[in-house]
Amino acid sequence: MRHGEKKKKRIYVCHTYYHVYITVLKECNLPGEERGKASLVLSTMSNDFGNLKERAEASGLFEEVLIFEEKEEGFFPGLKKYHIDRGNILLNMLARIRFTRLLGKLQEPYVPVDFREYEDIYVFCDSDPIGYYLSYKKIYYHALEDGLDCIKAYDTARYDNRGHFELKAKLAAMNLIFIQNGYGKYCIDMEVNNIACLPYPCPKYVEKPRRELVEGISEADKQLIIRIFMEDVEGLLKQLEKLPEGTDRVLLLSEPLCDLKTRERIFKDILAEYAPGAIAFIKPHPRDILDYEEKFPEHIVLQGRFPMEVMNFIPGIHWKKVISVFTVCDSITNTEEVIFLGEDFMDKYEDPALHRQNEAIG
Repeated sequence: MRHGEKKKKRIYVCHTYYHVYITVLKECNLPGEERGKASLVLSTMSNDFGNLKERAEASGLFEEVLIFEEKEEGFFPGLKKYHIDRGNILLNMLARIRFTRLLGKLQEPYVPVDFREYEDIYVFCDSDPIGYYLSYKKIYYHALEDGLDCIKAYDTARYDNRGHFELKAKLAAMNLIFIQNGYGKYCIDMEVNNIACLPYPCPKYVEKPRRELVEGISEADKQLIIRIFMEDVEGLLKQLEKLPEGTDRVLLLSEPLCDLKTRERIFKDILAEYAPGAIAFIKPHPRDILDYEEKFPEHIVLQGRFPMEVMNFIPGIHWKKVISVFTVCDSITNTEEVIFLGEDFMDKYEDPALHRQNEAIG
């Protein structure tokens, strides 16, 4: 930007619908005169946002909404050689230093905005290449928790850097290598929902409870959020109205677990054990490709992609139970019971080492 030119206020980099949901909540908690001054960046690296861009633009909450064709490291064949184990920590670290800088540099042609134009930069999931890019460009930013209390079960920073973690953290603090979630030199702080539940400390953690964000919005804001994320609220309400009186309504959150055959068995077992006789509304995870309409014809598959929390704001929706395997759904308030199955449940279906990452850190 030109010398003396005033910086823009805020920019958010989002990789999932949940990221956008938290972004919208944060903007709705600002005074009216501050709204409409933020930029929203939607990364297509791991998610299809459909027409969310147009709906977010129409909301009036954002000054602009940009698409970021962020590239995974596998997109660049030349990076693979830096992951070869050289049998020596010094040689491995030298290779990682080169990898860190090169991944950030290769991302540059795809970045749709000059981040230096903004006063505050907020990045969800800075483990993705955007974190490497900002560190490569020496641009300070705020990191935000990828999912609600997700570090509690899977501290990706420590798991990805098992062995000599303290040494690696020092190298990251010097910007020689990059470590996500508050360990990078240019990460100002790392916003999390609940510090007390996290097993490993990080000096940059800042606690900002998601519950407070929800409590800070108005009824008009809730209707705005529904319009941003849901294209067919009326269709969902009609499905609920068609159910026989007295039928228990259960919300089942799917997740891209295991292979498709095992995944189908997992959710059939869940419904048989935890929701016998109930009608389940199955909300497919955005990355889950199992055909739930074909495999579960007796239940209702929710159409469209939206954060599960948005259903809290729709009058007339109430669940007997909300059931998930790994998704933390404490933020769903319109239910009588939340069933979180977790690691013990998954031990029956796959090697525990595949989902007990935090236990492998120590």
